[in-house]
Amino acid sequence: MKDLITQQAIVLFGKKGFSETSIQDIVDALDVTKGTFYYYFTSKEQLLKEIHHEYITDLLERQNGIIQSDALNQKEKITGIIRLLITDIADKGPSARVFFREMRHLTNENAEVIKQKREDFRLNIEKILRTGIKQGEFQQDLRTDMTAFGILGVTNWSYNWFNPHGEVSPEELAKLFSDMILTGIVPDER
Repeated sequence: MKDLITQQAIVLFGKKGFSETSIQDIVDALDVTKGTFYYYFTSKEQLLKEIHHEYITDLLERQNGIIQSDALNQKEKITGIIRLLITDIADKGPSARVFFREMRHLTNENAEVIKQKREDFRLNIEKILRTGIKQGEFQQDLRTDMTAFGILGVTNWSYNWFNPHGEVSPEELAKLFSDMILTGIVPDER
């Protein structure tokens, strides 16, 4: 039942937003009582915190799988992380929307762990970029901090407009973003 409540909340938060969704809306959609909700969650915010925690924890685990792969160079790791983020938005549509859009509804105390994990995800990208600089895969004067923010900005914002069932597939979008980030949009003049 806890999973059913969570999944229904994700659907409703994704459609209506966190503020506009009441606990009553969630339990009505499942045809259960508020008591059932409160058996599993102390509040709507605690539910939102758990949704965020599960989402970022799963992303970090999969990011670490990419990072730890000895078969990939640093460019391939960046491409893999871009693919991870885009396909996650495609595969987990409402969850991604809730994760990227509804964080602002968590109190500082509840957001602290989530913010640290988000920071860890970004810092992992910076480490890949620094390693790539040392190995000659990336420009020597690359600002790893701003580049990591840029990668996340380009990929994460796509939750707002990307239709994975539209003209461009998630794999195509991931490749387009990877090419744009890694090689730019200006033709090589050599």
